Amino acid sequence: MQLDKVVSYHKALADANRLRMLVLLADGERNGLELAEKLGVTPATVTHHAAKLREASLINERREKNTIYFSLNHYFLKNSASAAADFIYRGTNARSEMNPMDAELTRLKESVIRNFFDKDGKLKQIPSQLKKKLIVLEHIVAGLEKSRPYTEKEINAYIKQYHDDFATIRREFIMHQFMFREKETYELNPPELWARWESLS
Repeated sequence: MQLDKVVSYHKALADANRLRMLVLLADGERNGLELAEKLGVTPATVTHHAAKLREASLINERREKNTIYFSLNHYFLKNSASAAADFIYRGTNARSEMNPMDAELTRLKESVIRNFFDKDGKLKQIPSQLKKKLIVLEHIVAGLEKSRPYTEKEINAYIKQYHDDFATIRREFIMHQFMFREKETYELNPPELWARWESLS
């Protein structure tokens, strides 16, 4: 599963037109006709490439009447860019050996867990700050089994051990790539694809 996710990301980028689309979108939101004109391709070709980029969570789409507008998903673009390197180095413990900030990061993580969870392990509230939210989500998913498919009912029951708002937390798991949903089942993503709180300011 780890390799599949990394390969899927790079497959989405393995086309010159898709890379050009991303470069154009780096300047701001554009609609399909604008992209087609700039790239010298048909609107249908833009739609095809946009679907590939959307599947890899690299772009966002919004519809305004009959026009679809595209924009970069900056968060996942940057997060996914480091996933391949993390995957390659995962067995070397390079991160922990080379990063002098580890002790400080560990203290921060422990502080957030201590402040947001009560003595019984219940989540008091979902943090509004992204960095703290990611720490909380990472702490909760730690109890799930790798490579095991879960039904939505099972995931809801698991989350309710920590917090009653299981629907919000379940969506956050997907949004920040801790889990992926396929048909009616949920499964953990490899840690290399999880949103990294360590790099946030």
